[in-house]
Amino acid sequence: MATKLDLFNEKIIKDSGRTVPNLKPGYTVRVYQKIIEAGKERLQPFEGLVLAVKHGKGLNGTFTVRKIASGVGVERVYPFFSPSVAKIDILKKAKVRRSKLYYMRNRFGRSARMKNLQIPGQETILMEQQKQEETPEKEA
Repeated sequence: MATKLDLFNEKIIKDSGRTVPNLKPGYTVRVYQKIIEAGKERLQPFEGLVLAVKHGKGLNGTFTVRKIASGVGVERVYPFFSPSVAKIDILKKAKVRRSKLYYMRNRFGRSARMKNLQIPGQETILMEQQKQEETPEKEA
């Protein structure tokens, strides 16, 4: 039986018009984040490995992305339904046997390699509202 909170969350998700990406740990993704500087808006990509997906794929769901920048590990946690996330590109899929890849924090170089899975094409998941306003055609 669905609670009132579950029904409210479903309504918010349906009204937002966004699709929930099918991200899993082991995917290498490029997340485009909206950055506002001096009144201008731009997209900043952040490319890395998905370590974890937490709290499901609902309104409170988040995913953690890790990359190595100048020899330092950088992790960011993104909510699925954040207005600052513009789009997510799935670049690679790796075969993993765990749901949380926190052990990758201690690995680098050859020991950090994972076996890649074949993907038919690069998937792009647009996080923007996908509602298109349709103009009704009048029949004469």
